[in-house]
Order: sequence, then C-alpha cells, then structure tokens
Amino acid sequence: MTALLRYQAALLLRSHRWLPPLMLYAVLLTIGVRTGEPVLDSFGLAAGLLLPVAAWLVRVCVTNEPDAARDCAAAAARPWRVHLAGVLTGLGASLVLAAAGTAVVALISDPHSSGGRVAVPLGPAAGAGFTAAVSCALLGTAVGALCNRPLLRSAARSVPATVLAVFLVLLPGGSPANAAVTELVSASRSGEVSWPLLPLAVAAVFAAGAAAVACALSSRR
Repeated sequence: MTALLRYQAALLLRSHRWLPPLMLYAVLLTIGVRTGEPVLDSFGLAAGLLLPVAAWLVRVCVTNEPDAARDCAAAAARPWRVHLAGVLTGLGASLVLAAAGTAVVALISDPHSSGGRVAVPLGPAAGAGFTAAVSCALLGTAVGALCNRPLLRSAARSVPATVLAVFLVLLPGGSPANAAVTELVSASRSGEVSWPLLPLAVAAVFAAGAAAVACALSSRR
C-alpha cells in the first residue's frame, strides 16, 4: 500500500487536477470567513465548506489514471488495493486542506464567543475546529467513493450524484457533518469549547463503509 499511495500522490501532484478543488476551497473561505469573526463560528463554516471539496478530490484521485495504466496497476497489486489507494490519497489531500483551513481561521478570527463577552481558548478551539473539519473530510470522502467509479462511471451521472449527495449529507440536521458544524456554532454562543467527537466517529464509520463497498465492487469489474 505504501508504494501505491506514493504512486497515487505523485499522479495527483503531476496532473495538477488538485488545483480546481484547492481554488474552490480558497474562494469559499475568502467569501465565508472574515477577519474578526468569532473563532468557533468560523471553524464551523470552514469545516462545512470542506465537504464538497473532499468529494471532488476523491473523484480526481479515483479517475486520474488512464484505463490501461489502472489495469496494469490492478494486475500487479489487486484492483481493490489500487482503488483504496486512490480513495486514501483523496482523503489525505483533504486532511491537508483541513489543517491549512484551521490554521488560517485561527490566525484571522476573534477568539471570543459570538457575543464577544467570553474569551475562547484558541488551542482547544483549533482542536475542535480541526476535528469538525476531519469529520466533513471523511464524509466528503464517503460521497466521493460512492458517487464515482466503480459504482458510477459516467461523468453525466457521477457529477450530479455527487452534488446531490453533498447536500443530503451536509444539510439535514441528523447528519454527522451538520452535527459537527452545529456543535461549534452552539459552543460559540456560550464560549465553552466542545469537541465534536461523536460526529467524527460516525463520519469515520461512514467513510470506512463507503470505501469498503467501492473497493469490493472494483474487484468485480
């Protein structure tokens, strides 16, 4: 797996297909997160914005290889390993953006509650923000794994399915992504930092299940 991950990472970097999702995340952060806003609110927004970007990065990674190159890699290392390496590479790129987004928000945001009356400890707040961002990255990875090859091979189907799935995963009140963001926003009102650990655990289960389904189907096709 180590060699496959290095191969997928090199393929991603050299393809430059990571630039559009990176630019999308940067633009969304620029529009949504403003200097001097309450830090926990900003962390919640930055985490939610990462979900569609993570789904896009997974799509890039699992569709990056020409069919002939993918067949050669699959013959040498089994199809499910090749596909898993692509999914994990997309997740890894999303986690890099999660860390970068957390750092940017910590630098430009106001470490106080939404009313400005309670000081918010920046270290624990950054940890909570990164936890929420990882939760959204995991759910975006799950969406990307289920809405692309081998389940949906045509871009005419996979792209609309990905957009719809992002909304279904992010907006409903019971979703882990929504719960993680809401927990930070609620904490911002009181100024007491609360880490969204339960949404993180649920998101990890969803991501693992989605990757397992995609890898199992990749071995059959």
